[in-house]
Parts: sequence; structure tokens; C-alpha cells
Amino acid sequence: MNFRTFLRHLREGAKSVFRNGWMSVASITSIVVSLFILGVFMLLVMNVNALADKADSNVQINTYLNLNVDKKMRETIKGEIEAMPEVSSLKFVSKEEGMKELEESLGSEWVEGFSEADQNPLPDAFEVSVIEPTTVGFVADKIKALNQKYTEGPILRVKYGEGTVETLFKITKTVRNIGFIFVAGLGLMSMFLISNTIRVTILARRREIGIMKLVGATNNFIRWPFFVEGAMIGLLGSIVTVALLFVGYNRLYAASQTDLTLAQSLIPLGDLWLLLGTIIVALGMVIGIWGSTMSIRKFLKV
Repeated sequence: MNFRTFLRHLREGAKSVFRNGWMSVASITSIVVSLFILGVFMLLVMNVNALADKADSNVQINTYLNLNVDKKMRETIKGEIEAMPEVSSLKFVSKEEGMKELEESLGSEWVEGFSEADQNPLPDAFEVSVIEPTTVGFVADKIKALNQKYTEGPILRVKYGEGTVETLFKITKTVRNIGFIFVAGLGLMSMFLISNTIRVTILARRREIGIMKLVGATNNFIRWPFFVEGAMIGLLGSIVTVALLFVGYNRLYAASQTDLTLAQSLIPLGDLWLLLGTIIVALGMVIGIWGSTMSIRKFLKV
């Protein structure tokens, strides 16, 4: 195909979009409605996944040391935990800091008399974060096992919400899987709905295709303008969809700023517009091209 022929196909495809006004509008509307519903579910799934990731990342292991552990042993235990490949960070919380946190959460009247150094019953502790949240139970067991390595038995207690954490991981995994299935299902439904709409527009032009075949036009010569037309319909529909999604989500995000909990839950538009916009536009064009080429195939056998 030479460049002049290619320009001709582009020109004819663009003309067809406007020449078949209401049929093109019907196809574009079908794309907008289908992709909008799909986009809303994608936004929902992306935000739910972000919440799940945030919940997973907040899981940590609290390691409490025995009261008789000296500074040297404490540093040894700290080095042992930091050397574990699953550990991402470790924070030391002294008994004084622990008492201060307890006083802030319960009130000074509840800890009165215990704030003095010689009266403080709290142990020193480490707050351990892991690289992969699902390994938290495994790392907790490794920390507990340090008592078998040192005769002093330096570890008093290891706490990470055993049972609750495992349930949390199961719930977040289920939510992600359900979200993926919904998005995939809606994507397939959108493809068939839009391709059927485009098929109707091409069905109304079967006489035009038949005449072109009779005068000697090759299959590729006939197919290319429809290919361009499908791509343009898909592009226009997806651009409208992206605009509607972004305007609606931006308003929702702005309204959520008055609610502190909701504001921290939603992903800012700037963090997702590129990925979501690219997916919607690419999907719209693919569906438009696929719908056109698949629909015209039977008429090329004339």
C-alpha cells in the first residue's frame, strides 16, 4: 500500500463516520455507555485494592523483651531481627516511650504512679515491619525461635494479631479476585455489545460493499476504510468516556476532602489518570477495530 492509498483510506474512513451520522452516534453511544460502566468498576477495584494494600502494609510484629534484658543483649536481638531477609524495618520503642503512648491513649489519670522509671512495668519493644505482609506469621515464628538460641530467653512475647491478620489477608485476596472477575466480565460484555452495534451499521451498507466487490475492489481495499472508521468511532467513544470518568471522579474526590476517613481512602486522580485513560482509550480503539473487521468479513465473500 502506497502513501496516497493510505491517505485515501483515512479520508474515506473519516467521511463514513460523518456520512452515517445516526448510526455512528449509536455506535459511539454504545461505546461510551459500555466503557463508562467498565471504567466505574475499574475505579472501584483500583480504590479497593489500594485500601487492601494499605491494610496489608500496616501489619507489623510487636516484639516485647524481658525486663532483665540488658543493652548488649537488646542490640544483639535487634541485629538478629534486622538480618532476617523478610524484614524491611525495625523500630525500637523504649519502656518510657511505651508509657508515654499509653498515657496519650488512656489519659494521665490511668497511668498515674507508673510513669516513674522505677515504677514503669512496661517492657522495651521492637516494632518490626516486613517486606511482604503475608510472611508476617513466618517472621513472628523466627523471632520467637530466638529464645532457643539464647539461654537468657530475651523474648517475652511476640504479637502480630494472629488469626485476625490471616483473616484480613483472605478477605483482601477475595476482594481482589472478585474485582478482577467483574472487570474482566464487563470487558467481554462491552466488546460484544459494541461489536454488535457496529455490525448493525455495516449491515445497512452491505449493498455498498457488494457494488465495490463487483467493480473489482480487493478485500483489503474495502476493509481499510472500515478499519479506520472503527478506530475513529472507538477513539471518539473512549475519549468521551475518559472525560466523563475523570470529571465525575474529580468531583467525588473533591467532595471527599471534607471527610477525613474518606479522603484517605480514595486515590488522587493524578495517581491513576494515565493508567486508566490509556486502558480505556486502547480498549475503545481495539473494540472499534475488532467490531468493524469482524462484521465486514462475511460481506467480503460476495
